[in-house]
Amino acid sequence: MKSSLIIAAAVLAVSFSAQAQVEIREPWVRATVAHQKATGAFMHITAERPMRLIGAHSSVAGVVEIHEMALEGDIAKMRPIPALDLPAGEAVELKPGGYHIMLLELKEQVRDGDSVPITLVVEGEDGMRESVELNAPVRPLHQHGGHAR
Repeated sequence: MKSSLIIAAAVLAVSFSAQAQVEIREPWVRATVAHQKATGAFMHITAERPMRLIGAHSSVAGVVEIHEMALEGDIAKMRPIPALDLPAGEAVELKPGGYHIMLLELKEQVRDGDSVPITLVVEGEDGMRESVELNAPVRPLHQHGGHAR
């Protein structure tokens, strides 16, 4: 019994320290219209040590991917990427028109005022993976980062 308590305490300590390794600021998800099956999640991510964002999931979507928007000639193309580097101490911005999280196969409409649970999966240089849970508020279609446009 005593060893079970020590193991449980160690697991809790690791999960609390994992949360301290990555800071998420200003998360938000773009609202959808009826029958729309995809939307984006945006935020600023800062890791204390070099890490990589390697995945994400959410209960509101059947598929969640890390995406980039890149120019190929004169055409902007959006595509999934396997991971996104998070340099130590540098904020990485996920924003419309750049890197972002795509929520695909939405199970229902995402409305302004809702909150979307998202779990990010990050990996350190040592190969250790950590999960970071957040609730991102949903913003109207015409807003970026909470600022009306």
